[in-house]
Amino acid sequence: MTTLLYTHPVSFDHVTPPGHPEQVARLEAIETALSAPHFQSLVRPEPPVASLDHVRLGHSRAYFERIENAQPVEGWAQLDGDTFMAPGSFEAALRAIGGNVDAVDRLMAGEAQNAFVACRPPGHHAEKANPMGFCLFSTVAIAAIHAANEHGLDRVAVLDFDVHHGNGTQDVLWHESRVRFVSSHQMPLYPGSGGLHQKGAFGQVLNLPLKSGTGGEEMRDAWDRILTDVIEPYNPQLVLVSAGFDAHRRDPLANLHWETEDFAWLAHRICDLADKCCAGRVVSSLEGGYDLEALGDSVGAYINVMMERGA
Repeated sequence: MTTLLYTHPVSFDHVTPPGHPEQVARLEAIETALSAPHFQSLVRPEPPVASLDHVRLGHSRAYFERIENAQPVEGWAQLDGDTFMAPGSFEAALRAIGGNVDAVDRLMAGEAQNAFVACRPPGHHAEKANPMGFCLFSTVAIAAIHAANEHGLDRVAVLDFDVHHGNGTQDVLWHESRVRFVSSHQMPLYPGSGGLHQKGAFGQVLNLPLKSGTGGEEMRDAWDRILTDVIEPYNPQLVLVSAGFDAHRRDPLANLHWETEDFAWLAHRICDLADKCCAGRVVSSLEGGYDLEALGDSVGAYINVMMERGA
């Protein structure tokens, strides 16, 4: 068994305006970190372009066409206060979905132990009918519904440790009984959702708001409790992760105080859960992380654990 890493050059064509935090340099920092000899054993499939049918698992045809038509021929198109498209953004977003879907299929076929999709734009803020928060499509939610539909799964876990609440994932999965969604996030903070009262149509949504300044020890206690008391009894058949690294103490967009080692701990703990419940199957997808050094270090530490567990 092995670890899959999905990247694609078109992710670099999703260019944002100067000074925008969700920038091409994020992937450059990750590529630099993963250029170390240790990571050369990663298997690197090309993420395919997702189809309209894939996108419609989370969004309407009209929404798909709206995003497609918004892509500019040159320069930028602004979709909301902080969400932009460049000439390569639409394909980049479709390949982010395609990488997650392909990873699900390969893991369910027994071809690999786990996978990391290092594509952009991110996805967990994109609601059914609204692009927002740097995101165009609800990438991980689409992959979760695909897993349920195509592989007959009725217990898929989606875990989101990005510093911002995964409002888009929650919106798309609100009426999805086959998927349990857990999000930890700083609160109050953008996008303003993610309170304990938001539980999903079937009680399958669990939000874990964290106070500003929360450090790694408190985070570990909280996630260990959730994984032990909530997710392990759920016995998921597949684990999907919205892997945001902006809870790092150095990140400029928030104020949690996690260290690089905390993301390695999360990888270990998530793999422990997956080993018990679903033959180790974990697909992680890049979300936030805006301090470039911290992002490269944290992704490297996270993937290093995934490789150890997938060996």
